[in-house]
Amino acid sequence: MSELLIYLDGKFVPKSEAKVSVYDHGFLYGDGVFEGIRAYNGRVFKLKEHVDRLYDSAKAIAMDIPLTKEEMSEAILETLRKNNLKDAYIRPVVSRGVGDLGLDPRNCGKPCVVVIAQGWGAMYGDLYEVGLKAVSVCVRRNAPDSISPNIKSLNYLNNILAKIEANEKGGDEAIFLDHNGFVCEGSGDNIFVVKNNKVLTPYTISNLKGVTRATAIELLDEMGYKVIEANLGLFDLYTADEVFVTGTAAEAAPITRLDGRVIGTGKPGPMTMKMVEAFEKITQSTGAPIYK
Repeated sequence: MSELLIYLDGKFVPKSEAKVSVYDHGFLYGDGVFEGIRAYNGRVFKLKEHVDRLYDSAKAIAMDIPLTKEEMSEAILETLRKNNLKDAYIRPVVSRGVGDLGLDPRNCGKPCVVVIAQGWGAMYGDLYEVGLKAVSVCVRRNAPDSISPNIKSLNYLNNILAKIEANEKGGDEAIFLDHNGFVCEGSGDNIFVVKNNKVLTPYTISNLKGVTRATAIELLDEMGYKVIEANLGLFDLYTADEVFVTGTAAEAAPITRLDGRVIGTGKPGPMTMKMVEAFEKITQSTGAPIYK
């Protein structure tokens, strides 16, 4: 099997040779942005939406990506082609670039652009059939007036600390609260709550405007379920009929236990399973074609 090729500043280099400077502010300070994207059956799902979000994140941290959106999209597609991939997880990364040991981004040169594409199956393995065990964590989600959770930055320490706590508590996923005690999101996915045939989800001021979240809302609307954005507490999750999460890596996955409480019947609920089936169907038939 040939070595994976990585897009690095306009060139394709073997994985073992893909390197950035130790003076890159992405390495030194987490100063940069990224996206997680998936390709299914020879098509990149929601490519435009992901690229748009990448550029929004860059704009929010006052960083100019040295490619147009069209060039970035082509770099992503060409990375898949170079690696003969039809089903893959794709990670475009843009760091501030090489600077000095000071914080000032004005001392950095041209931003560094990397695109990684590789095969990666279902994030939660066989848990999609039985449901995830989630735990609420003490680590609070970054406050939007501190660093917006909608900036998908290279500084993911907030998420990692939550994941560490979930691991210690035996959970498959962490549930973030904000400083007011409202439910935000998982460490890597958005949350939906089903109660009395209504679907609720937290506002995105305190959690990422997920591309898969938006897709789920569209699919549920097509099924006749209107999704309501609302402030939710842990009580709302504990007493829900169903809870599920969505994300590019996670896709759509049920939560059947939270903090030792059984959610609903303790099995993936009917609305969740409809959602999972609809999501699988749309990912197999839509997206930007890799090969023409």
